[in-house]
Amino acid sequence: MNKFALATLAGAAAGVIAATQFVAPLVAQEEPAARTIYENLDLFGSVFERVRAAYVEKVDDTKLIEAAINGMLTSLDPHSSYLPPSDFDDMRVQTRGEFGGLGIEVTMENGFIKVVSPIDDTPAARAGLQAGDFITHLNGESVLGLTLNDAVDQMRGPVGSEIVLTIVREGVEDPFDVTIVRDTIKIRASRARLEGSVVVLRVTTFNEQTYPQLEEGLKAQVEAAGGIENVTGFVLDLRNNPGGLLNQAVAVADAFLDKGEIVSTRGRDPQQGDRYNATPGDLAQGKPLVVLINQGSASASEIVAGALQDHHRAVLIGAKSFGKGSVQTIMPLQGGGAIRLTTARYYTPSGRSIQALGIEPDILVEQRKLAAAEEDKRRTRSEADLRGRLESSLSEDERKQFEEERKRLEATAKLRAEDLQLAYALDVIRSLSVFQSQR
Repeated sequence: MNKFALATLAGAAAGVIAATQFVAPLVAQEEPAARTIYENLDLFGSVFERVRAAYVEKVDDTKLIEAAINGMLTSLDPHSSYLPPSDFDDMRVQTRGEFGGLGIEVTMENGFIKVVSPIDDTPAARAGLQAGDFITHLNGESVLGLTLNDAVDQMRGPVGSEIVLTIVREGVEDPFDVTIVRDTIKIRASRARLEGSVVVLRVTTFNEQTYPQLEEGLKAQVEAAGGIENVTGFVLDLRNNPGGLLNQAVAVADAFLDKGEIVSTRGRDPQQGDRYNATPGDLAQGKPLVVLINQGSASASEIVAGALQDHHRAVLIGAKSFGKGSVQTIMPLQGGGAIRLTTARYYTPSGRSIQALGIEPDILVEQRKLAAAEEDKRRTRSEADLRGRLESSLSEDERKQFEEERKRLEATAKLRAEDLQLAYALDVIRSLSVFQSQR
């Protein structure tokens, strides 16, 4: 059976265990256990035959077997599962950055579907779904009793068709319905833009295009700024990024590190661990770097954030991350399906396992939006509002400079109302730049 490592939500890979060297000395010791296994397999066969023969309706043998396999895997943890051929094909398509659906990453928690994060510029994001939301019903039917794969299958459907999700959200007293129209999801993994003299790099997922797009966007914005000497710093925005491919997470972290470990993975067999190290070269050329994270930043995002934090290369701002520190290996099966099996935990360079803990930001800034009325209240009267005031004695050049500064401050105030975490990050970048220039 061939195996290949595809870090879907987990963002990591594991090697194949070489079992042959251990078989001979363990045979005699494991005979009682082997007998128990065979007895249980006989029990499974008996139950299977009775269901086929006596269930009230005729059952599909293949579906019974697949359900049994999936039940075995989902009993282990929320991220291990069976992927039928169609789901396996869909997953491989998703890593290439285009697929059909709602544009939402989900996991299972306490029998309900939990939103890890909506993906930027997708129906789910436009409908206002948030990281941490729980989906309790699909088209009015409870999700209790469904496996994660079953729920995901129901959320898929023809482009243009509608689905109604019932949402339970922390801080909202009653459940509410959200109607979403399915669409073809085309993900641009990375976008770049200038905010003044700061390059903002938004990474939405870690697929095959992430690092090439990030490198291309970064260089284009540095050129637009007139060269690296005119760039104050960089913001790497990993908010609501649910993860993806390990090699892309390593590449993004390596883009800002010259040396040292990026991440390590450790499974049940210590000899099967892997370690990934940075190579020389920093795309940001040592300029200040801030990383934005929140509760929707999971897995591969946490690998990048943890590496940059442990090496003191970046300041982390935002809220605690999701806490997805386990590694899944995709193992293809005969017949075109596969199993997604948790095979290891990953560790940050300092040896931290963030499984179920998450990464704490260096500066906690909870996201919020200021209402226009609240902004109005914050305005105060000044000399310019008084009748009969003396006019300013500024020269034309001074007046022009004053107006440019006023526009910059107004833009900053607007950004602070729309995206407090990003505005805070820009303030920190400017402060770090001033500190660097004075050293």
